[in-house]
Amino acid sequence: MSEQLDNAIAGLREVARQGRMGRLRRGVEKEGLRTDMQGNIVQTPHPAEFGSKLTHPYITTDYSESLLEYITPVHSRPSDTLSFLADLHRFSYRHLEDELIWPASMPCRLNGNDSVPIADYGSSNSGKMKHIYRRGLDARYGRIMQSIAGIHYNVSLPEQLWPVLQEVEGAQAKPLQAYQTGRYFDLIRNFRRNSWLLLYLFGASPALDRSFFTGEVPDKLKTHGRNTLYAPYATSLRMSDLGYQNKVQAQLKICFNSLSNYVGTLRSAITTPWPAYERIGVDDNGNWRQLNSNILQIENEYYSDIRPKRITGQGETPAQALEARGVEYVEVRCLDLNPFLALGIDETQMRFLDTFLMWCLLSEAPWISDEECDHLDDNRGLVTAKGRDPSLCLSIDKQERGLADRAEEIFAGLYKVAELLDINEKEQPHRDAIKALAPRLSRPETTPSGRLLAVLEESGNEFVDYVAELARSQAEELRNEPMDRAHEALFTQLTETSCQQQRDIEAADTDPFDDFIAGYFAQARESMAASSRDDAQIGSR
Repeated sequence: MSEQLDNAIAGLREVARQGRMGRLRRGVEKEGLRTDMQGNIVQTPHPAEFGSKLTHPYITTDYSESLLEYITPVHSRPSDTLSFLADLHRFSYRHLEDELIWPASMPCRLNGNDSVPIADYGSSNSGKMKHIYRRGLDARYGRIMQSIAGIHYNVSLPEQLWPVLQEVEGAQAKPLQAYQTGRYFDLIRNFRRNSWLLLYLFGASPALDRSFFTGEVPDKLKTHGRNTLYAPYATSLRMSDLGYQNKVQAQLKICFNSLSNYVGTLRSAITTPWPAYERIGVDDNGNWRQLNSNILQIENEYYSDIRPKRITGQGETPAQALEARGVEYVEVRCLDLNPFLALGIDETQMRFLDTFLMWCLLSEAPWISDEECDHLDDNRGLVTAKGRDPSLCLSIDKQERGLADRAEEIFAGLYKVAELLDINEKEQPHRDAIKALAPRLSRPETTPSGRLLAVLEESGNEFVDYVAELARSQAEELRNEPMDRAHEALFTQLTETSCQQQRDIEAADTDPFDDFIAGYFAQARESMAASSRDDAQIGSR
């Protein structure tokens, strides 16, 4: 792998010095439960001062009425992304009375499945569809799993990079769109093989509250205090089999060898009925239980630690957008909230992620065989459950390797990529990020998961009590910090304009919901069938 990486870096180094490589652009989606001051989930509706969660571009909800989701615009500088995200929090705290934004991925204190209210998006057909989709998630997986929060990191590689890299690699014969899409899938395959490293470095959910379970507690969890459960060496219970996992989806075996492979598997999943979901029912005399009884109701239901993405047009599904115009960016979905940070993420982590993604792109990325596909998540499962165990070994190229040993090899490659990215920087932020995180490889107690468990053990505090204490401190700090005036004016204006947009959408709806949803899926099937004839034009490298 190092030879291809070295050749790619050598070919791009002069390009970067000439300023022709461009800059990565990124945006952040950050979730956070609203709780009371003691760490109980609230039942209050999404605050009216935040505007419409259906149409607001920056403040909405994820699954639950109580689960805030912040969405930043795309920026070329991480500091600008963090500044915007911070002001979203500051604006929120100007209007939240006696409520906190929960800073951990594993939820606050719950009171059963129904204590997680499903988000309501209004009376429009699109709003009803979003709500019914969430009803379907409840029927299939339960609401408690949907109360888990995280960060999605969206990254697009520089547009200027693609023709330059295409020339460096001697791939000019391929259409640029097809080349770009194929190379994004190369990145994704390397990410899937190595995402265990991110779970080790940034996993921050080794413990949770007992109220997360409505039945028996898994044997692998130990008890701390009266209501806290933990796994001694866990890094991310959120990404373990206790969190975002589903046995039905596991059979899909999406291995990201090409766009047609990816889209074809998703297409099959959203049109193939599943017996257990058929038993739930769909439309019971107007009482919709789910959008349909297929393996996936819609493409967004597919859980993965990374997704290829393309901004969709009106009436267009994510798969159709990919088929029509190729991959535009990737969405990294395996990141826990760091509860020690008010925003859940910082610039050091962002610079590391940028470097890691570029390393995934420039390194050799062979196709994933059927055998490898069957075991693609094995290392990830090991690291989520016991990543800080010094004796842990991973399967790397069919050989048993110590986690730290393999991680140090990756860091050596990352440092080379960081040097390339820092050519256009005044200082060396990417190399600084690699240096700052390197000690975690030999000192697992310094990872967020290690720090959180250490604090709980030393203080004797319960998980909910300690995280609520963090949340109260962060809330006070954010309430007292000044906002950027332009951001404050924008958010204030969007409160009204987003509500008016929702009213306009609702007033314009004339079709019955049954007709609307039937038309949606009919159009999706027709468009996909038409575009499937052109699948071969946008393949992998």
